[in-house]
Amino acid sequence: MWNKNVETFIGCDAEYEDAGIVLFGAPFDSTTSFRPGTRFASRTMRSESFGLETYSPYQDKDLQEINVFDGGDLELSFGNPLNALDQIKETTNKIIHDSKIPCMIGGEHLVTFGAVQAVFESYKELRVIHFDAHSDLREAYLGERLSHASVIRRIWDLVGDGCIHQFGIRSGEREEFQWAKEHTNLNKFSFEGLEDAITACQGYPVYFTIDLDVLDPSVFPGTGTPEAGGVTFMELLEAIKKVAALDIIGMDVNELAPIYDPSGASTAVACKILRELLLAVGSK
Repeated sequence: MWNKNVETFIGCDAEYEDAGIVLFGAPFDSTTSFRPGTRFASRTMRSESFGLETYSPYQDKDLQEINVFDGGDLELSFGNPLNALDQIKETTNKIIHDSKIPCMIGGEHLVTFGAVQAVFESYKELRVIHFDAHSDLREAYLGERLSHASVIRRIWDLVGDGCIHQFGIRSGEREEFQWAKEHTNLNKFSFEGLEDAITACQGYPVYFTIDLDVLDPSVFPGTGTPEAGGVTFMELLEAIKKVAALDIIGMDVNELAPIYDPSGASTAVACKILRELLLAVGSK
């Protein structure tokens, strides 16, 4: 089933059988509401990752000390979100059933729903930690319930009240923020309250999803829907390290759009965040 590229993300060249984490790309952006282009993120990140070192001075850890398999990109059904999500779900299911941690590179944020569907089948007490600029809590966007603007609402359909913890949120309709008061733990603008969420998630399986537009556009302009007022790189890194202490059973990074990143700076940030996420979760 793997479509392994000749080029892998730096340091992620373990064999599948030996890997604790399985990386794969989900190049899908068919429901992007503003500026598409995230379908090119995973292949761009693999190529540009060789501008990094495998060693992280932030954590004093090295990708060469953990076993990560890069399975390449899925060939997804463009224009058919349901089929694409089914393909992502099937892939995630295999990884979980092989007792490994899936780590997906989006793609637009809707791809997270396919992975969470698979995880939820095995972990009914699932908790979700969500970093993002946008609440993604619309019931539907332009009549479409499967949209990157509705992905967290679809995940709520599975896990229910009190199981989703959102941070960095600074954009959405008023109705989304009002709805969240009754159904999710939505924290605006920053990571304030993260320690309480981590305490609440102790002892539960956790899916961790990072929409990279949680970062301020001055740090990460290369995305489809940038929102001013975001967090810094170091704030995101410290938050990732804290969340990684939980029982992470699936994770993703998404919404890099390389076409809006002519300098390559956003891609470099995305690669570094992925390296730090892999190290934080994979070397516990």
